[in-house]
Amino acid sequence: MSSVAETRLRWIDRALPRRYARLATDLVKYGFASGAALAWDFCLLLLFNKALGVDYLIASAVGFLGGLALIYLLSVGFVFEGRRRMRPSREFVGFLATGLAGLALNVGLMRLFVGGLCLPVMVAKAPTAVCVFTFNFLSRRAMFVAEDRGSSPSQGGVP
Repeated sequence: MSSVAETRLRWIDRALPRRYARLATDLVKYGFASGAALAWDFCLLLLFNKALGVDYLIASAVGFLGGLALIYLLSVGFVFEGRRRMRPSREFVGFLATGLAGLALNVGLMRLFVGGLCLPVMVAKAPTAVCVFTFNFLSRRAMFVAEDRGSSPSQGGVP
């Protein structure tokens, strides 16, 4: 994240107690990273479904997996600065597990909204993305971030 963006997020540190400031900062950073991943997810969904004629559920899964790869890179690169120390392979497996749970949630909600409620695919993606974002942020933050309970988290960077 640029120094300008870091400076703009410092108001959070002054306005909230330390624990909540860290949560709010992580949420803002994850929001930006998720926006980029969602844009990639959406582009892949459009490409596969509209341009290539792939079934919407398969296209949605392909888009989601592309977004998963991007959000992983962004998350380990700069979002969760207070990451726990763990082997990269174990970290990725945990991230993949939350991603697969998010994928199941994504596909289930798309099926509900498109197949059950007859919403257009692009309209159904909006509430699906909100639900999956919330699930992913909370589960990934719990996995990656050591809370301030006497633990000593690493200070950023990719292990």
